[in-house]
Amino acid sequence: MEIKKAILLAKANDQKAFNYLLDTYWDAVYGFQLKRTQNENDAEDITIQTFSKAFDRIETFDEKYTFKTWLISISKNIHIDLLRKEKNSISQVISKDDQEAFQVLDESPSPEDKLITEQHLAKLLRDIKKLKPHYQEIINLRYFQELSYKEISQELDEPMNNVKVKLLRAKKLLAEIIRKK
Repeated sequence: MEIKKAILLAKANDQKAFNYLLDTYWDAVYGFQLKRTQNENDAEDITIQTFSKAFDRIETFDEKYTFKTWLISISKNIHIDLLRKEKNSISQVISKDDQEAFQVLDESPSPEDKLITEQHLAKLLRDIKKLKPHYQEIINLRYFQELSYKEISQELDEPMNNVKVKLLRAKKLLAEIIRKK
């Protein structure tokens, strides 16, 4: 079977054509990935993903390119995506001279972030103090103690609809106080 015919048949969902293309190009894609990853398991996984993606989207293949080039492009993009995911993962192991170092993504706020947050929080607390006591209480329960509407309803011994209306009113009043500055 020739490549062009196999591609046409594969576009028509012919299983034998898929097998023929897989057998014909497996070594090329696998070899390409083995050079890039230096790891047989990774190369095999990426190659499998490459053929899976290619066969899922075979109808988008443009005949003015060679099939092998198209497969290699898909393979390269899958590898790049995997590298990005690894780079952005929580911990990444880096080896230097047989010593392992762990680079952990630090999402904790910097001292500057803390200072800014504290200043905003202090300002916000001053603004909240300008509200009537029952509005202060409901904002405190919802946003500082992080209680649910149901829990607030039980705490205040009020119907849930009243709690929702009070909270909405408190937020609107607080927004007006903040805007006036």
